[in-house]
This record gives sequence, C-alpha cells and structure tokens, in this order.
Amino acid sequence: MPLSLAGKEAIVTEAHEVAQAATATVVADYRGMTVAELTELRKQARASGVKVTVIRNTLAKRAFEGTDYACLEEVLNGPTMLGFSYEDPGASARLFRDYGRECPALEVKALSLNGELYGAEDLAKVASLPTKEEALAQLLSVMKAPVTKLAQTLQAVPTKLVRTLVALRDQKGTDES
Repeated sequence: MPLSLAGKEAIVTEAHEVAQAATATVVADYRGMTVAELTELRKQARASGVKVTVIRNTLAKRAFEGTDYACLEEVLNGPTMLGFSYEDPGASARLFRDYGRECPALEVKALSLNGELYGAEDLAKVASLPTKEEALAQLLSVMKAPVTKLAQTLQAVPTKLVRTLVALRDQKGTDES
C-alpha cells in the first residue's frame, strides 16, 4: 500500500529530527536477515541506546538534507537499515559490528561521524572508540598521574631517612655486641 504525501512528510520530518540529534550513524544492508534476527537486533539496539530504523532511500536522502548525514546520499541504495547513536558515537558501530559476527547477512555499507563518510572497513576503528565513561576515566587517570607521582616522591624522602636511621641503629647495635 503506497504512502500518502502526508505520511511521507511525517517520515521525512521525523528522520530529519533524529539525524540532527544523532552523533553518528551506520548504514547497513539487511538482505537475507530473518524477522527473528531483525527483532533481536532491534532489542539489542534499544538496550544500547541506538535507534535502528528502515526508511526508503529517497525519503532518507530528503531527511538528511541540511544535516551532517547528507554525505550518506551516495550509499543509500538497495535495502538500507540505519542505526543512529545519540550520546556515544561508537554505540551504533559496536552494535552492528557485534551483531554482524552473529548474523553474517547483516552487511555494513558505510558510517558517518561528524559529517564525514567512512567505509565499512572503518567500522572497527569507530567501534573501538571509548564510551563517555571510559573517556572520562582515561582523562582522570592522566590528570591524576602527576599528583600521584609527586605524592610518592614526597613520601619516599622520609621513608628513606627512616630506613637509613634504622640501618644505622642496627649497625651500631651489632657493633656494640
């Protein structure tokens, strides 16, 4: 059953809003996947905060006009599934990478991050990006390292003095015997 013009406009508007809010997206071909596999993928996507959607390519091209995802126009052909990440740019890439291992029918075509188009070969690189919490933990450990080293150095001076005094006491104690 064909979509009405109002239905198409609603889809384009919704997809445009999703694209403006997203930080990254993955484009994949889902030919050959069963309904059960698609359902499992959507379930995992909800759990990881990724929006997975299937939109007609012509509607997606219109929705992406004026957004960072206009670069995806050249890869929007054939059956296309889109995965949008909101807070964590690597979330959709991790989802499609991990699920692609379980389901070889899922084939990643391309991904977009910050308005740049990347090929499927870059999926592993984007998927390995740290999450927000991991990045903050790494930053904190880098910031904490000089302070920790300073504290260790300051503590080493009195510790060495005490060890030297104990060694002198033990040496004098054995000399007197």
